[in-house]
Amino acid sequence: MSMKWIEVIMPQLAESLVSATIAKWLKKPGDRVEQYEPICEVITDKVNAEIPSTVDGIMGDLLAEEGTTIAVGEAICRMQVAASGEEVTGQETQASQQQNGDQVHMQQSANYVPAGAGRTASHDPNQPMRNRYSPAVQSLAAEHGLNLQSIQGTGAGGRITRKDVLAVIAQGGNTGAASAQSSNVAGQHASSGVPSGSPFSGLNRGNADLGASAGDTVPAADAGVPVRHSGIHLTESPKIPQIEVEGGGQGRSEYFIDVTPVRNAIARNMRQSVSEIPHAWTMIEVDVTNLVMLRNKLKDEFKRKEGINLTYLSFMMKGVVNAIKDYPIMNSVWAVDKIIVKRDINLSMAVGTEDSVLTPVIKHADQRNIAGLAREIDDLARKTREGTLKLDHMQGGTFTVNNTGSFGSILSQPIINYPQAAILTFESIVKKPVVINDMIAVRSMANLCLSLDHRILDGVICGRFLQRVKENLEGYNMETKVY
Repeated sequence: MSMKWIEVIMPQLAESLVSATIAKWLKKPGDRVEQYEPICEVITDKVNAEIPSTVDGIMGDLLAEEGTTIAVGEAICRMQVAASGEEVTGQETQASQQQNGDQVHMQQSANYVPAGAGRTASHDPNQPMRNRYSPAVQSLAAEHGLNLQSIQGTGAGGRITRKDVLAVIAQGGNTGAASAQSSNVAGQHASSGVPSGSPFSGLNRGNADLGASAGDTVPAADAGVPVRHSGIHLTESPKIPQIEVEGGGQGRSEYFIDVTPVRNAIARNMRQSVSEIPHAWTMIEVDVTNLVMLRNKLKDEFKRKEGINLTYLSFMMKGVVNAIKDYPIMNSVWAVDKIIVKRDINLSMAVGTEDSVLTPVIKHADQRNIAGLAREIDDLARKTREGTLKLDHMQGGTFTVNNTGSFGSILSQPIINYPQAAILTFESIVKKPVVINDMIAVRSMANLCLSLDHRILDGVICGRFLQRVKENLEGYNMETKVY
């Protein structure tokens, strides 16, 4: 059988992507690779992703080491495939390599386990690769309602491959949909280090996923006494960056923390924003008493109906979207000799995790009602926590909102999400004495802080924009509909 070698290149995962970093190789030289099966994980400026194989073949040389940044279009590895479409086996690969006198490839192929042996080998479900699913596997399982926890994986380290899922589908699938949901919930608690019965389970939602603002209470699991929390949503065991101790010994005065590719991308983008954009900022105070009462009225029924929290952020986003419609210049970017005003209103929302901040995008936010925005917020926040964001989720943002009130902030000066024209933060809701008609009343108040690109925007237009957002938020009443 005729054989040939091909080079696998770094694909362009997004229009603006010029390079990516090899995070981890999922296949080693000599391993059999099926079409659509992930061969490596890469880290980009936007999100982490897996590179799938486009062919069936045998993995050859790895041309890039883990941690190496590769430009789009450069080769990352070599694979051996059948020239005429026949199936490639490990024995044929080894024979071909011996014929070519390539000692390195011969040693790599000697470690390869033929496909037949791999099918009979048992895999420990507790191995690290057992619960790592490729996008193709997840999509296929979701389409057919399969419970991935109940499927036996035949890939490396017990990993479930696309062929494993297809085999289950051919056998009529399974009926583990109900158990899958409970298994996935339990798995999320386990992966985050939070017991499923903990009062803090399900709270690791980042900045965007606010069911309430600071000062809300969470029921305690054991004592039955309400426990106040500041709104900061971290796991009980936050991930700690890898630390390299300088010199060692007891007398050290400092230590090093490795800069991850994601942190490096954040640093580069923030530096570009503050160095290129002349920042100015302004703040306005909003009476959200009616909004608090409206949400308290609707949140339980919404939770039962939709299965997600009705957040303050969804109301705030609706108020921002309607204000942008009145002042479209807020939805623009600087292009040196012109200002480009975007017709689509795509809201970026800052979602914080223990080690980074990402800004997934709600596309066409102006076409969604409050309930639709709440669903998008929950979906994107969950995908950010689980690390399943795709590059498309990070593209096209035109205006950024950030719920800094989730960790108790009452005042902030946000950095603009380059190259957008502005970013708005929604601060913590705090009860304050307020003078109304020369009388003092206790009201729920919140600050809105706006950072603006002073090349595009001036104080007059931004002041009017904030006043319109204020009017929209204070205009909510008990009759407001979320659908």
